[in-house]
Amino acid sequence: MSKLFKGIYRVVDKFVVVPISRVVFNIQEVLKRNGGFLDKILNRPTFLIYLSLILAVICFLLIDSKVIMLVENNAEVISKVPVELKYNEEAFVVEGAPETVDITLTGRKSDIYLAKQLGEFKVTLDLTDYSASDSSHKVYFTYSKNIDNLTYKLDPSYVSVMIKNKVSSVSSVTYELINQDKLDSKLSVKSVTLSKSEVVVKGSEGTLEKIAWIKALVDLDNPDLTEAGSYDLDNVLLVAYDNTGKILDNVEIVPNTLSATVILDSYYTSIPIEVKTTGKLVAGKSIASILINNQSDYALTVYGNEEDIADIKSIPVTINVDGLGAESAKTYTVTLTKPSGVRYMSTSTVNLSLTFGNEQQKTIEITDIKTPNLDSSLDPNLVGTSSIEVICKGVSSVLDDIEASDINAYVDLTGLGVGDHEVEVKIDNTNPLVTYVVSSTVKVRITKK
Repeated sequence: MSKLFKGIYRVVDKFVVVPISRVVFNIQEVLKRNGGFLDKILNRPTFLIYLSLILAVICFLLIDSKVIMLVENNAEVISKVPVELKYNEEAFVVEGAPETVDITLTGRKSDIYLAKQLGEFKVTLDLTDYSASDSSHKVYFTYSKNIDNLTYKLDPSYVSVMIKNKVSSVSSVTYELINQDKLDSKLSVKSVTLSKSEVVVKGSEGTLEKIAWIKALVDLDNPDLTEAGSYDLDNVLLVAYDNTGKILDNVEIVPNTLSATVILDSYYTSIPIEVKTTGKLVAGKSIASILINNQSDYALTVYGNEEDIADIKSIPVTINVDGLGAESAKTYTVTLTKPSGVRYMSTSTVNLSLTFGNEQQKTIEITDIKTPNLDSSLDPNLVGTSSIEVICKGVSSVLDDIEASDINAYVDLTGLGVGDHEVEVKIDNTNPLVTYVVSSTVKVRITKK
């Protein structure tokens, strides 16, 4: 306030007092030359002071009444002012009403500053006199002006809303785990039990028809969830979803929170690494051995939900051996890809050590040829032969241990129908130390069962 009055004083002194004093001084000079009554008055030391004060008061009144504007109007937008909605919440549901509006203030900068300091911006959408209808209602917002000298403009100034009767129904509740990445990677959720299996949902009839799920959002970002055990969580929020997974906001859920009992487990198992190769070694060479972290039977420990990792039989790793074999050994450092469902692995990288030796061959007769991927209404039979020969290539120490039962031979019957078909025999090779060669095909006769 002190700076404000000092500023007013400087303006009045510069633009009022000084110009008037100069005019009076000039008049006085003229009168001195001509003499007279005014000369005596103007020569009085207090006359100019009183005259300046009177003129200053007159200018102040003119400016304050806005007859004279010394300052241009300013405008400022107050964003996201909350809207207070008034209606019968027990009987109706309102759709289309915004949660906030913007207010543009226009006026003197000092008035805008004062309005912002007061901060009493209240906007109301009063629907107490409206009833449910199949058509929309055009309703204007009402607001209070805390500074009368300002112009207030709302954006939007009105809104079209739908008012519908509120109905209720009972819905079942399931749970959804959120922030699972915040849970210790060695822990997994074994089970979740909610305090209620059903809740009451309220809203318009059309909105309730859109509800596909009511889910309790079980938040695992909780500092108490540090080890395996049972935990009771309160105030678990309930949310309504439609069949596209979108949250339905205009739904009242009673109660809106539940309690949940979460049981955490630390399930783990050992899984081997399956090494696969691409490319061809130099002629006459084969892989003699593969060590993983200097072990022939290496397995790593993985953590996760028991049902998620139960079907994981191995973790595949592929290495390129193209052009190798001239040297006696080769070492790789391989980064492992975490399988789906695995939360934690005991290591993310392994060292593979390969040794090479001279390639030998061994021929094995196979009588068990599988016939997968055929329609269940059809019956396959091999025609003209009951066995095939498979050439196995590898170092002698590896070939010595291979028997017919170790070789998984099959013919792929995908898409084949009734009749005779010449089909290539394939080997499901999971042993990177051996190469299998099958030069013959077999005839398969497919009949209806």
